[in-house]
Amino acid sequence: MSHQESLTAYLAAFVAELVHSGISDVVVSPGSRSTPMAMVMAEHPNLKVHIHVDERSAAFFALGIAKITNRPVAILCTSGTAAANYFPAIVEAHYARVPLLVLTADRPPELREIGAPQAIDQIHLYGHHVKWFAEMALPEKSVDMIRYARTVCSRAIAIADKAPAGPVHLNFPFREPLIPQLDENLFRLTERPQGYVKVHSGELLMGDGHFQQVAARVDNRRGIIVCGNIADERFANAVTMLAEVLKFPILADPLSQLRSGKHELKNIIDTYDTFLRNEEAKSFLKPEVIIRFGAMPVSKALTFFIKENPEADQFVIDGGGDWRDPAVLSTDMIFCQETSFCEKLLPYVKGNASPQYLNDWQQVNTVTKESMTKVCELPELSEGKLFYQLAELLPEEATLFVGNSMPIRDLDSFFLTNRKNIKVMANRGANGIDGTVSTALGAALYAKSMYLVLGDLTFFHDLNGLLAAKRFNIDIHIILVNNNGGGIFSFLPQAEHPKHFELLFGTPLDLEFEHAVKMFNGRFTKITDWEHLRLEMEKSQDIKGLNVYEITTNREQNRAEHREFWQFVSQEISKFVKGEF
Repeated sequence: MSHQESLTAYLAAFVAELVHSGISDVVVSPGSRSTPMAMVMAEHPNLKVHIHVDERSAAFFALGIAKITNRPVAILCTSGTAAANYFPAIVEAHYARVPLLVLTADRPPELREIGAPQAIDQIHLYGHHVKWFAEMALPEKSVDMIRYARTVCSRAIAIADKAPAGPVHLNFPFREPLIPQLDENLFRLTERPQGYVKVHSGELLMGDGHFQQVAARVDNRRGIIVCGNIADERFANAVTMLAEVLKFPILADPLSQLRSGKHELKNIIDTYDTFLRNEEAKSFLKPEVIIRFGAMPVSKALTFFIKENPEADQFVIDGGGDWRDPAVLSTDMIFCQETSFCEKLLPYVKGNASPQYLNDWQQVNTVTKESMTKVCELPELSEGKLFYQLAELLPEEATLFVGNSMPIRDLDSFFLTNRKNIKVMANRGANGIDGTVSTALGAALYAKSMYLVLGDLTFFHDLNGLLAAKRFNIDIHIILVNNNGGGIFSFLPQAEHPKHFELLFGTPLDLEFEHAVKMFNGRFTKITDWEHLRLEMEKSQDIKGLNVYEITTNREQNRAEHREFWQFVSQEISKFVKGEF
């Protein structure tokens, strides 16, 4: 039997099993050593193969596809530093719980550690940032080895997809020649043609007795529900029903998907990041119970509020069985699927709590919203006002992807509840600014309409990601907030030390991004005023391709506006708490 026969049969079986196990998208970066896998993948009629030349951007692109579809996506690269360039996206996938199947080609064992080109140590390359690693056997056509390839494939995808989802790494050593023998019967499987092994996985659940105990401890008490990033579409209705019976306000992070939609919104608190900066409000709203779902919230003010209430019973509900408790204050760590927890707890809750505590939260939220209209008085282009207007500017069922640093924080502060069913996304696993453009473009493949809002440093970090928009004809609207540097540092203690601040933290780029956008066949618009932005957003639904709208702001002015706003709202909140309204 020839080497090429073995190579082809082994990889064809693996790729066929990819499809049987639910993979429909693969992102391939060109390279020599990965040739056999890439060619076999390209032959499969049910695989969408996306070619992305830069591995770093490619991995984030795949991350975006996986985030929007909630399905595993495979990525393939050649050996050497190509695989190392996957690392930032793998780290993000690990902490954000996104399923990726990482396939790296490698030199065979006899070419390792002898000075062969493009041969680095790829064994456990990503360390603990992947859920599982396997060094694949050299290709063979024997019955046992075909079974092995198919089994490892199914197992890897199941592990990546099982809660908590995350990346899995398979390393494939290939000997030359690297060209497979492609024919019309390439994917014909004689044994178990519909898939070699099906992996069945259930949700983490608790017994009825545990729900009774939890209900007894939360009933008829002053409590809040805190919701971070949650991907389950069923969660919104389940948690709002539970909150209504418990009479608990829901402090909804923008990534919880609770601020926008058709579910019940009356108990959603959306301005907490502003009013929880006020000490009197925090004392007035002190909880006895905190129930938390999903990732830690974006808001530092909310995080401090949780930490400042160590005497409260704090329940963390996690369907992935992880330990999400950076404050180390949880009284109960409950490993149970979040939506099921809400549904199964509901029958045991008596629902006889006084609505007064919930009313207090709602009233403070209303006072804050009324005070926030002050943001609309700003005539100049500003970051706070941009996010305050976003819900109005975006179309129904848009997908909003937001960059880290200041944009995600301004979104948290100013993006209020609405009925437009806007899906909000961000890379909040490791909270980095790298790969944001690529991730948003990956998600844009399956989003109804994609709007990305990010700062100039974040845009610069991933400019080469724009190539995907050109190659795949992706429609995306990018609102670029250009304050010529790292705006978030102006809000940190470093800003109080001006001697080296601009050199070390301000980092002005002084770049004209229009040239870069046009290089990728994009349309660039420099926004002149608020009316101009409104008109451009109205037209955006009918404009295809890559579109960038630059809003120029001033870092110092932005900091002053934020602090003036927070001070004004704080005064209004204090008046309310003291009964001076």
